[in-house]
Parts: sequence; C-alpha cells; structure tokens
Amino acid sequence: MATIKDDRSLGELLGDLARESGVLVRQEITLARAELTEKVRLVGKDLGYLAMGGAVAYAGFLAIVAAIIIGLATAGMPWWLSALIVGVVIAGIGYMLVQKGLTALRNEDLGPRHTVESLQEDAQWAKEQVR
Repeated sequence: MATIKDDRSLGELLGDLARESGVLVRQEITLARAELTEKVRLVGKDLGYLAMGGAVAYAGFLAIVAAIIIGLATAGMPWWLSALIVGVVIAGIGYMLVQKGLTALRNEDLGPRHTVESLQEDAQWAKEQVR
C-alpha cells in the first residue's frame, strides 16, 4: 500500500483542522435546524387534532344537545335528566378526541436524534485523528 507524504507544517495542519471543524459545526447546525423543523411540523399536525377535537366537541354540544334534550323531554323524561345524559355523551366524545391528540403528542420524539448521533460520530472521529 502506498504512503502519501504530506509536506504541510503542524501550523498548516492545525489551521486546516480548525477550518474543517468550523465547516462541520455549521453543517451540524444546519442538520439540527432541518430536523427540528420537521419535528415542529409533526407536532403542529398533532395540535391540529387537539383543536379539531375541541371544535367538534363544542359544535356537537351546540348543535345536537338542544335537539336531543328537547326530544327526550318531549318523550316524558325530566328536562334536567335529558340534559345530563346528553351532556355526558357529548363530553365523552370530546374527551376521546382530545386523548387521541395527546397520545399522538406523547409519542413524538422531539429531540434532534440524527444530529446527536452525528455529533457523537464526529467526536469519535476527532479522537481517532488525535491519536
């Protein structure tokens, strides 16, 4: 195997190392920014589920509650009991939608994992170069 002779001085080598380290850090920052942007986009979608769940629960409360309460009361049930039953059912639907959004948010990994792994690999490479 042929050996390559490098005629650069120690100062030049250290200067190259400093420049390349700077480039590496900038690339890692760019990677972290891109990764975090993707994570924020996914969290935004999950927050949308939460908002939609709340809106659906509220719309259901406003639109259906009155009609069902009146229907149950007309059928002979006391007004207070028909209102209680309908309220519990609508609140249950809203609760399930909110839980779906919260579960999705809990399952999101918000850390920049790829960047951390890359930084660890870079640190290992740098240690090997110093030896």
